[in-house]
Amino acid sequence: MKIEVRLTDVSRIIRKKKCCRKTSSKRKRSPASLPAITFPLQRLYMSCLDVFKGVGTVPFPTDVKKLCRILEDLGLSKNLQFFKTSSTVGVTPKVACTNIYQSEKFSLCIFFLPANAVIPLHNHPGMTVFNKLLLGKVHIKAYDLVTSSNQDDSVSPSQPKLACLKADGVFTAPCDTSVLYPTSGGNIHAFKAITPCAILDVMGPPYSKKDGRDCSYYRDVPYDALPYERAVMSEEERERYWWLEEIDRPKESEMEGIEYMGPQIVETSSS
Repeated sequence: MKIEVRLTDVSRIIRKKKCCRKTSSKRKRSPASLPAITFPLQRLYMSCLDVFKGVGTVPFPTDVKKLCRILEDLGLSKNLQFFKTSSTVGVTPKVACTNIYQSEKFSLCIFFLPANAVIPLHNHPGMTVFNKLLLGKVHIKAYDLVTSSNQDDSVSPSQPKLACLKADGVFTAPCDTSVLYPTSGGNIHAFKAITPCAILDVMGPPYSKKDGRDCSYYRDVPYDALPYERAVMSEEERERYWWLEEIDRPKESEMEGIEYMGPQIVETSSS
C-alpha cells in the first residue's frame, strides 16, 4: 500500500519564494527523546543518515537497496493545485522546486514539472542521486561519460566529451527508483514532462560550488556529427554514443522556489 506524502493542498503547504537551497533550521533532539515518528519522510531522513557518509564515498549496494525500498513507499496526491494553473501558449512552463532538507552530507527536494516543462541536460559531479518519480509521466535521457586510462585531465571543458547513452524513454509513476552514481548509472541526465509530474531527489553529497560540485549543463551531439577520429563501430553502437558539449546555463534551468510546508523532519544529534 502506498503511504502518501501529504502535499495535497499546495495553497496551504507551499509558499512561493526565491529559489535557493539552504540547510533547514536546526531542531535537534537526542535519539532517546524522539517520538515514535513513522511517516515516510522521517524514515527516509533516518536512512539517509546511515547511507551517506560524506564526500568521496559511495553507498554500499545493500544501503542502496534499503533506500530504494523506503522510496517505494512514497507517493503524492494527483490533486495538486500547482498543476491546475493555466500555461501560456508558446512559453515553456517553469519548473518549481521545494527543498525539504539539506545538510553537508545529503539533501532532499521535490521538483514539480508542469506538462512540457524541462530540466536541461546536467551533471552531478561526485554525487550519488536517487530519483523517484512520485506522479506523472516524464521523458528521461541520461548519459555516462566514457573515460579511459590515458585520458588527459587538462582537456578544456569546452572540448566535447564522448558519452554513452544509458536511458532514453518515457517513465510513468509508479516506477522503480533511478540510482545515479558519480561515474555511472546516467549521471548526466535531462527531463521533459509529458504530463504534470513530481520528482523527489535524494542527493549525497549535495551541490556545493565551493567544494567543486557545481552543476554543469550540456548539449548532446550525434556521434557522427563532429569531425573527430572515431573508432570502428556498428550502426547500433554508434546510436549509443554521443558527444556532450558543455554550455552556459540555459534559460530553461531557471526554477521557481517554493517553501516546503509539509511534514517536518525532526533532526537527530547525529545530523
